[in-house]
Amino acid sequence: MPPIPGSGLAKGLAVTLRTMTRKTVTAQYPDTQPELPPRSRGVIGLFEENCTVCMLCARECPDWCIYIDSHKETVPPAAPGGRERSRNVLDRFAIDFSLCMYCGICIEVCPFDALFWSPEFEYAETDIHGLTHERDKLREWMWTVPEPPALDPGAEEPKEIAAARKTADKLAAQQAQQSEEGGTP
Repeated sequence: MPPIPGSGLAKGLAVTLRTMTRKTVTAQYPDTQPELPPRSRGVIGLFEENCTVCMLCARECPDWCIYIDSHKETVPPAAPGGRERSRNVLDRFAIDFSLCMYCGICIEVCPFDALFWSPEFEYAETDIHGLTHERDKLREWMWTVPEPPALDPGAEEPKEIAAARKTADKLAAQQAQQSEEGGTP
């Protein structure tokens, strides 16, 4: 059966009228802040105390947008007669967000948990050179990082924690046994 001429127009007008009578759901952005998901990707925050300047994040970045400068510093021996050690000291840590593609590889490869996703997203600049943020700004964003979600209560205990608990229980049992043996004549 051939369609009735103008039925498509009538259906389109019906959809338009239905939409016009509904309440709008548009949030006026500057006035109303959006509700972001808890682990949304905004910018990258730096927890400077954990950074050992291993350069893994900069090497693995596909865009080469992470800039790290450091120097070696000699640390005196911890105990008399020990040897001096050297350690890397972070001088500069910067991310150029005009180049960053927000892939998160730098966060995944960091072995010391120094980089985290922050939900901050309002960092627009009028000049493209202003999108290179130094470690001070990255440190400020670190404090907006939400707490990680709680572990699943039904999940299996991690192997590392189980091994540490087993060792601690064994040491506690040995100490209890030694105190019993020392207390009896």
